[in-house]
This record gives sequence, structure tokens and C-alpha cells, in this order.
Amino acid sequence: MSPDSTPAARSAAAQPAYAEPTRNRRAWPWLLLLLALIAAAIGAWYWWPKPAEPAANVAGKGRFDPAARPLPVVAATATKGSIDVYLNALGTVTPRNIVTVRPRVDGQLMSVAFTEGQVVKAGDLLAQIDPRPFQVQLTQAAGQMAKDQALLKNAQVDLERYRTLLTQDSISKQQVDTQEALVRQYEGTVQSDQGAVDNARLQLTYARVTAPITGRVGLRQVDPGNIVHASDANGLVVIAQLQPITVIFPIPEDNLPRVMKRVQEEKAVVVDAWDRDQKVKLATGKLSSVDNQIDTTTGTVKLKAEFANDNLVLFPNQFVNVRMLVQTLSDATLIPTAAIQRGAPGTFVYVVKDDKSVAVAPVKLGPAQGEVTAIAAGIVPGDVVVIDGADKLREGVKVDLITRDAPATPATGAGRRGPRSDKAGGGRPPGSVPGGAPSDAPAAPAAPKSGG
Repeated sequence: MSPDSTPAARSAAAQPAYAEPTRNRRAWPWLLLLLALIAAAIGAWYWWPKPAEPAANVAGKGRFDPAARPLPVVAATATKGSIDVYLNALGTVTPRNIVTVRPRVDGQLMSVAFTEGQVVKAGDLLAQIDPRPFQVQLTQAAGQMAKDQALLKNAQVDLERYRTLLTQDSISKQQVDTQEALVRQYEGTVQSDQGAVDNARLQLTYARVTAPITGRVGLRQVDPGNIVHASDANGLVVIAQLQPITVIFPIPEDNLPRVMKRVQEEKAVVVDAWDRDQKVKLATGKLSSVDNQIDTTTGTVKLKAEFANDNLVLFPNQFVNVRMLVQTLSDATLIPTAAIQRGAPGTFVYVVKDDKSVAVAPVKLGPAQGEVTAIAAGIVPGDVVVIDGADKLREGVKVDLITRDAPATPATGAGRRGPRSDKAGGGRPPGSVPGGAPSDAPAAPAAPKSGG
């Protein structure tokens, strides 16, 4: 008999194979109910308002929403002060006088008496042209003049004799008149000879090439030994006057009335020359002249400023940035330039109100100097404006205020932006506020948290 044919074996085989999974399915509903209760408890704890928080945080925002906390910002107070109004332009350094030295006579260049780049004075010897041909011409002219002078003297003696004979009625009056004409002819000849002598002496003087002005010589255009001519285009050398030196720059015609008003008031208009990057001030001078007409193609007028150039930092044809002081505004509302924002409302600033919330205030900008800008309209002195941390602000948001010293007048350099404090995400030590109270001063109470 086979073991599978016993009654016990048949009974075990007759039981269903899914009895154990049935018991597992009965436990799943209780497990799901337990998970639902746990989730409900966590949600109730997360969303239920806490006693230390305003109930406003419950309305649609979570307890840990960053927008529900005051944002740390750095602020400064708008002040009243004076600010200078400047006109900016692009200028070119131009020598006051520039001369191309050319020989005035033809001949061989014997020597050069200057060094390239040397500063020479008017009258200094620059070059020497061979003088021997001109000395020969002077000798010839002097000899011809001596001959004609002898003839003149002889004719004058004969004239005196003829006049004596005429009084004795020994000769005719016509012979005396002819002798007088001959004397006058010789006198003209002697005068012509004197001109020839003077011309030869002048040509001999031109053989010495001297500096016509005081200035700095450039590179030599011809070497000794060459034959030079008065018609040479390049000349011998170029001399440029560097002290004083001028800068020519254009300004828009709309700004001309303010400049002319200051000129008519006989006030010196200060002009500063800056380098190409506008980081280094090269020299300070004054406005010397204004052109007499406006360029209709560009709508600008040319101005010329003069600089002493004692340290020779300005060089002919150098490009410079020009800043010209045309006006000083007094009692202007001043704020740091960093407070100015630009967006859909145009130009605006964030003003911190008494309840530590911010409001958008459109402003009309005035002139700027350095890191300080004048405000023509929109805020008044005493308003607190945000200068750092404005990237996350919007109308009505609460802020945690870190006050910085108000900007002083631009001349003092105060009001410059410094590093942000730790509260604003900077790297300053705890308790240190840039431009504010000392680190050991008591901190201002923080504004209550709000869900705005």
C-alpha cells in the first residue's frame, strides 16, 4: 500500500492551500488604520497654531515657511546735504602749441644738437646746416656793394665840381642835371647791394636751426649728412608744448546754458581729467574757452580746458575722461546709490515704515556723486531706506532692521557700503553692525514675526 493512500495523508491533502494568506489579509485594514492615525496626528501638530506664533501663520502657510519670518536687511537714513553736479565727457589731450621744425634753406645737415625727447627752450640750437655756401654769397654781396659805393662817391664828387662850374657859367645846366641823375642811380644801386648783403647774412643765420617754442622734441626725422630742403614735408623734428597743456572735449548743447552761466559769473570752472578706467585722477585744471558754434551733425559744442601738467602725466593725443563741475546743489536729499532699485514701477526704493514693514516708493533721481545719489522727489530726509537685502522684498513684508549710519556729504566719503553683518549673511563677528552702534551696545528688539 502506498503512503499517500492512508486516511491521514488524504485529510492533509484535502485542506486548502490558501488558509495562511487569509489570516494576513485580515491584518491589513488594522495596519492602514494605524498609519492613518499617525499621519493625522503629525498633520495636526504641524498645522495647529502654537501659542508663540500669530494665528496668521495658519492661514495657508506652514510653520517653517521662510516668507513668514522677518527678512534681515541693512538700511540707512536719508539725509540733507550738498552735492556737486558734474558733466562727464570724453576728451583728447592737445598741446597748446605744436610746431614741425623745417629748414628754411637748402643744404647739407652737418650736426644735430638735440636729444630725442629732450625739453628745449625757445632759441636753443637744434641743428646746423653747412654755412659755407651762404658765407660765399655774403662775401660776394659785400664786394659788389663796396664797388657801387665807390662809384657813388666818385659821382658825388663830380656833381660838386659841376655845380661850382655852373655858378661860374662855365658849363651848361643840362650837364649838371645829368650828373645829379647819375648820383641818384648809384645811390639806388648801393641800396640794392645792401639788400643783397642783408639777405646773404640772413641765409647764413638760417643755417642755424633753432627752436621756435619751448617744448618737448619728438623723434628725429633726418640724420646728419643728408641734404635737407625747405620744402621737406616731414621736417627735422616736431616740438610740442606740454606745460601747460590743454584738453578738448565736447558736451551736449543742452548743457551749454549751465556752463555759460557759470562762465559769465566769472567763476573758475574746475575740470578733472581721469584715466581710461575712471579710477585714477590724472590732473585738475580749469575751463579756458568755449567754441563759438555748435556742431549740427552731433549736437555738441567743443570746450577747452587748460592743465598745468607739472608732473607730465598728460601726453598729446591721449584719451581721458573729463569731469567738469558745473553746479553745487545745497539742501538736497541724499541716499546711498545701493538703495535705488529698478523694476516695473520704474526707479524706486524700499522705505521701512514704523511697523518694520517695507513700502515701495517711486523716486525721481537727481545727480550722483560716488556712492551717493540725490533724490529730487519721492522721499524726504529722515526716511529709512533698504540698501542691502532688497532682492527678496516686496510690498508689506516685515523686515529685521540693521541700521547703518546715514550718508554724509559726498566730499567726506561717508555712507560707503561696507560688509554685511552676520544677520544679513556677511562675515562680520557677532554683535558687529557696519556703520552702526559699537559691538558692545545693546541690540535693538527684533520685530515680531509675521506671515506677510
